[in-house]
Amino acid sequence: MKFLDAYRRNPNFPNRYIPPAGLAEFLQDNLSDYSRIIGKSVRGRPIYLTSFGKGPIRILAWSQMHGNESNSTHAMLDMLETFKHHPLLHSKLYSQISLDFIFMLNPDGSETWERRNAQDLDMNRDFLKLETAELPLLKDIALTGNYDYALNLHEQRTIFTTDGTNPATLSFLSPSVSTNREITDVRRKSMAVIAAVYSQLNIDLPNQIGRYTDEFYPSSVGDNLSKAGLPTILFEGGYYPDDPLRQLSRKYYTVALYEALSAIARLNGAVDGFEKYFEIPENRETHYDHIYRNVRLNTPFECILDIAVQNREIYRAGDDEISFVPIVAAVGDCKGKKGWKETDCSGREFRSASVYPKVDEEVQFEIV
Repeated sequence: MKFLDAYRRNPNFPNRYIPPAGLAEFLQDNLSDYSRIIGKSVRGRPIYLTSFGKGPIRILAWSQMHGNESNSTHAMLDMLETFKHHPLLHSKLYSQISLDFIFMLNPDGSETWERRNAQDLDMNRDFLKLETAELPLLKDIALTGNYDYALNLHEQRTIFTTDGTNPATLSFLSPSVSTNREITDVRRKSMAVIAAVYSQLNIDLPNQIGRYTDEFYPSSVGDNLSKAGLPTILFEGGYYPDDPLRQLSRKYYTVALYEALSAIARLNGAVDGFEKYFEIPENRETHYDHIYRNVRLNTPFECILDIAVQNREIYRAGDDEISFVPIVAAVGDCKGKKGWKETDCSGREFRSASVYPKVDEEVQFEIV
């Protein structure tokens, strides 16, 4: 049975927002025999590492290094739920691999649905200085745990496509080890895994799988782990049409995680098929969430332009789910960009308290 057909969503976490306390309670109630606390966040929240499998191939993965990227956590939770109903999917896999999964590396940011931690620092740029409370935990485990592969799990914005039309619902990267972006044996190993995942998922998700830029970031986690000799695979979950809460993205992200683990078990350090990695289209930054075309402003002179809007994700304390606030992203000629939704405002009235829509502020206008 294909994992995609067997997929089950974890019923304990129906929303995109995952409360850290709810995750901790779930791990304690269901996976306490396989979990341990490896440290605490700035605000004292526990960070859990959960271990699966008894195979010789050692893998380290982590989720929600950025607090507003929950599909990485969902993917592990949903994969476990699927295994519960279809044990044959994992029985052989668990004999081949040993997976250490760090759940929600940034629980403080996850609590408030923010990218950065409680120090307002991006831990994905903290590999060298180690100024955050949380990143040293990951770095120590990654560099001393004798791992064969690492999975660096993230999400990306809705702005990316694979071809200027189709969204980059999933994107992958074999991180560079230097500014020269040379193709080393370490990178070939991670490329081979990504190529195998692409071959499997491109059948069910055609034209929606991209390749992230391999620009070298000197202080980032993935680049430095690759540089240290640990084959690292970056996951980026993105947008699926008409799926703002990323439920379908969540499903495909889970399938990708399973296929990556399966490919690692099968390849076991080999680089067979790594060349296919370069067939994956590179991400293109082409879209806004909504573009209002041909808007006639209320000016004493003729002024017709486009207004591009991006939805900002926020979490309001006490809610079960995140909310979306439309923000003006660009004003002027947006013909070089597309919108997942577009409204032609020709012949319609622009109503606003201000004459000009203000960039980086909440939408305060309507088109009637």
